[in-house]
Amino acid sequence: MVAASTSGLGLETARALGAAGCEVVVSGRDPDRLAVAAEAVPNAHPVRGDVSTVEGAQRFVADALGALGGVDILVTNAGGPPPGDFASTPIEAYDAALQMNLVAMASMCKDTVPAMQARGWGRVVGITSTSVRQPMPNLILSNTARTGFTSFMKTLALEVAADGVTVNTVQPGLHLTPRVKEVYGGDVHEAAKALPAQTVGDARDFGQVTAFLCSEQAGYITGVALPVDGGRYVGLQ
Repeated sequence: MVAASTSGLGLETARALGAAGCEVVVSGRDPDRLAVAAEAVPNAHPVRGDVSTVEGAQRFVADALGALGGVDILVTNAGGPPPGDFASTPIEAYDAALQMNLVAMASMCKDTVPAMQARGWGRVVGITSTSVRQPMPNLILSNTARTGFTSFMKTLALEVAADGVTVNTVQPGLHLTPRVKEVYGGDVHEAAKALPAQTVGDARDFGQVTAFLCSEQAGYITGVALPVDGGRYVGLQ
């Protein structure tokens, strides 16, 4: 099951998993976009829903279980909260951002991982952002919420590793997606010139990376927070 998968990185992840032979639940709020995505993803099971709240995330898991009978792979994903810096962001905005990019994602794990543990096999991958390593300007809500979720995923990885369940996060940088276009407007390619790669990332390549972490071959990779960012993050760890 791939949350928020009617466009961008979620869609390309679902497409890669479907091409690898998985039965894939694709999800989104808009019925028209969901129908288009279901046509683009092999072996797709469309599920309409909003995963920005705990209640929506719980419904999504229930509907996915109904469609598939069981879940071996969970890819958490959600839209981003509104841009803003410390001065311009009201304190009331933090609750919705944490709900969408942390608590609802943790809820999906809570409702799927125990069954993976019982079966002795499972894959959980969270799509986050390189902002959890190197905060992005004017994205204080996203920087804050996604960093908390990354810590949750690392903790979960340590707790379930012995049960055959791997838990990782993938951290995109500037990929050409609707969200990035919303944040950067027409300056996406100009902003990418500051990266070592000097180009915008391809969402299809990102989907392949995420799908690999869901594979049998990646069974010894867990607790990893993997930047896929054209070299944006320059730290050693």
